[in-house]
Amino acid sequence: MAMLGVSATLVLAAFDSTIIATMLPRVAEALDGMDLYAWVGTGYMLSTSIAILIFGRLGDMYGRQRLMLASVVILALGGLLCATAQNMAQLVLWRALQGVGGGMMIATAFAAPADLFPDTGQRVRWMAMLSAAYAVASGIGPFMGGAITEALGWRATFLLVTPLTALAAFVLLFRFFPDFRPRHDPERRIDWRGAGLLALALGAPLAALELGLAPGEHSHPWLALILLTCGLAALAVLIPLERRLAWPIFPLRILALRQTRLLTLVSVYVGATMFILIYYSPLLLQQALGYEPGASGLLITPLVVAIPIGSIINGRIFPRQTEPQRLLVFGSLLLAAGCLMTLFIGQGSPIAYILLAFFVSGLGLGFLLPNLTLIMQMLSDRRDIGLGSALVQTARSTGSAVGVTVLGLVIARLTIESGIRTGLACCIALALLCAWTSTRIKMKNLPD
Repeated sequence: MAMLGVSATLVLAAFDSTIIATMLPRVAEALDGMDLYAWVGTGYMLSTSIAILIFGRLGDMYGRQRLMLASVVILALGGLLCATAQNMAQLVLWRALQGVGGGMMIATAFAAPADLFPDTGQRVRWMAMLSAAYAVASGIGPFMGGAITEALGWRATFLLVTPLTALAAFVLLFRFFPDFRPRHDPERRIDWRGAGLLALALGAPLAALELGLAPGEHSHPWLALILLTCGLAALAVLIPLERRLAWPIFPLRILALRQTRLLTLVSVYVGATMFILIYYSPLLLQQALGYEPGASGLLITPLVVAIPIGSIINGRIFPRQTEPQRLLVFGSLLLAAGCLMTLFIGQGSPIAYILLAFFVSGLGLGFLLPNLTLIMQMLSDRRDIGLGSALVQTARSTGSAVGVTVLGLVIARLTIESGIRTGLACCIALALLCAWTSTRIKMKNLPD
C-alpha cells in the first residue's frame, strides 16, 4: 500500500507533465502566446531541475514522506492557478510553480523504494512497477489532455485532472507511507547558501539559453550574458563551499566515481530525447499533418505505453546480468531506431507505421529510465541514495529543458515541420551517443 501511494504520486507527476503536450497548441492560440510556447515547457523543467537536487538531499537528511505530501499540495495548487491564467506569461509562471512540486515529487518518489527494499533484486521489480505507473499515466495524459480540451476547453483540463489525482495520492501517502527519518544529528543543518547557489548554477544558464537565442524582439543577448556569468560564478563559489561543509546540499563525493559521471551524461541525453518526442510530436501531428488534439494524443500513446513493457522485460532480465549497463546500450539502440522511424512520418504515412514508430521509441526508453536510477543507487553510498536518484532525475530534467528550449528556438526560425524534423535527427544522434557512452560504464556483478 505504501508503494501504491508512491505510484499514485508518480501518476500525478506524469499527468502534470504530459497533459500539456496535446493541449498546448490550442492554449497558445487561445492566449495569443505562440512566442512563449517553448517557455511553458522550459519554465516547468527549469524549476523541476532546480528542485530535484535540493529536495533529494533534504529527503536523505530529514525523510521523504512529508516532502512527498508537500509536493502533492503544490501540484494541485499550481493546476488550479493554471486554469485561471489570462495570458501566456501567467501560464508560464504557474507551470514553473508546478515544476517545483514536480521536482520535489520526483526526487523523493524514485528514492522511496530504497527506503522500503534494501535488496537490489527485489527493488528492481518495484522500480519496474513505478516506471510502469509513470509510463501508463504518461500515455493516458496526452490523450486525456486532448480529449478534455476538445470537449470542455483547456481550462477544464487543469481543473479536473491534477486536483483530483492529487487528492487520491495525498490520502494514500498520508495513510500508508511510513515517515522514516534519519537518526537525529545535532550538527545537521540545511545548507541554504549551497541551495541558493545550486539553484543559480542550474537555472541561470538555462534561462540564458532561451533569452540569448530567442528570435527577433524576444532576444536579450546582454541579459543572457549576465545570467550565464552569474551561473558560472555561482558554480565557482559552490564547489569549494560544498567541500568545506559537513552537511552540504550537494556532496561532491557523488561525482567522485567515473561511472556516476558517465551515467549522469547518459541521463542528460535521454531526457533531451524523451521530451523532444513528448512535447513536439503532437505539434508535428497537429500543425504539419492536420490531426486534431485528441487524435494526436491517441497516436503518440504507444510512445509512453511501451515504456512499462520495456521496464517489465528489463526487470526480468536485470537480476541475471553481471554487467547491467549492457541493457542501457540495448535501450539506446532501440530508441535510436524509433527516432529514425519517427523522422520519416509524413503525409500519407499509415496509422500502423506511426504507432509502431512511437512504440519502438517507448520500448527503448523502458530499458533506459529504470536502469539509470537503479544503477546510480547501486553506485551510491547508502547515505546518498536520495541524492544519487535526484542527480539522475536532475540530469534528465536539465537535458529535457535544453532540448525543448533549443528545438523551440529552431522552430521559431524555421517552419514547424522542418524544425521538428531537425530535432528528430538530433534525437537519433543523442540516442547513439547514449549507446556509446553506456559502453564506457564498467560494472561487474550485482551487490548482495
